[in-house]
Amino acid sequence: MTIRLRGHHLLCMLTFVGKGYTADFTAKYRLIAARLSDGEAIEIVDGPDDICQPLLTEPTAHCRQDSVLERDAKALAAVSALLARPVATGTVIVPDAAFLEQMRAAFASGVVRDACVACEWVPLCDKIAADGYGGVLVQPAKQAPYP
Repeated sequence: MTIRLRGHHLLCMLTFVGKGYTADFTAKYRLIAARLSDGEAIEIVDGPDDICQPLLTEPTAHCRQDSVLERDAKALAAVSALLARPVATGTVIVPDAAFLEQMRAAFASGVVRDACVACEWVPLCDKIAADGYGGVLVQPAKQAPYP
């Protein structure tokens, strides 16, 4: 199985500590974080993904807004540059220790943060990165990655 993630959620997963928009959203995200920590692969999707799913019933869900789609594009461009390979819809990534370490270093230094502009979670994410990512729920795989 794979976890379907939109572009900017490659950044959000780096600092997820169990806080979110709603209780349902947070509960779903915790399950996804556990799967990522088990080494389950990520498939990049266009638009709402597995993390967005609990919010999609809301009439004003931000998941489909143009600003979020722009955030996805900026995140994918930054991650592509960082990894020196294209990362786009359909790309599969295994969130192993090397990937998470590289992504967290780039996030902390601001290299991949263009997508974060105007995001309401920036203050929280800034603090988590500055504090060395203590308490984050997505950790390097504890077992061999999924194929």
